[in-house]
Formats: sequence, structure tokens, C-alpha cells
Amino acid sequence: MVQQPNDPARAGDLLAQRRIAAEERAAGVAEVLAHLGGLRDSAGGDDEHDPEGVPLSEEWARLVAQRDAAEHEVREIAAAQARLAEGRYGICIDCGREIPQGRLDVLPFALRCVPCAEKAGSR
Repeated sequence: MVQQPNDPARAGDLLAQRRIAAEERAAGVAEVLAHLGGLRDSAGGDDEHDPEGVPLSEEWARLVAQRDAAEHEVREIAAAQARLAEGRYGICIDCGREIPQGRLDVLPFALRCVPCAEKAGSR
């Protein structure tokens, strides 16, 4: 069977897989943050000069950024799933043309085709 560009079934599967992965990533990082929070509370004083490794504050900041990125991806995917349900998935929000399947394979929640994304990025 030949895949049609922006095939809704394929898009739905891809979005669902990516959402599950992002949700699992966010949950995993949240678990590590909870554990690290306990360590931060019990560590008491200054961990900034620990010669044994990365300070807890640096690790905390790195993990918060990872969690935030995963949660942002979940929101982007949810919005893409809503566009799919409304029949607007894979259509550039700027020019109204179809977003190429290759772009959607890499970035399934893309809002713009490549030329419009490049223009938007240069603004």
C-alpha cells in the first residue's frame, strides 16, 4: 500500500507514539527530580564546591529544562492531534499549502512548511 502524503491514519499513529514517548520522558524526569529534591533537602549546606561531581543545583536546572521540554512537546502534540481531528493537520498556517510528509515525519507537530518556517525564524 502506498502512503498518501499527510495520511491521517499514519499521522495519528505517529502523533500517538510521540506523545506517549514525551509523556514517559516527562514522568521519568519528574521522578528523578523528586529524588533529587530529597537529596537537596538532606544535603543541607553548600554543594557547589563538591569535588566529587556536578553540583546538585546544576543537575536540578538541567533536569527541569528536560522536563519542561518534554511537557512542551506533549502540548505541541496535543495541539497537532486536535488539528488532525479538525482536518487541519499538515497544512501550513501561513501559506495554506500542504506541509511535506518528510517534515511531518521529523516534526509531526509542525505548523509551517519549510519556507514559511524559515521566514518566521528570521523575523
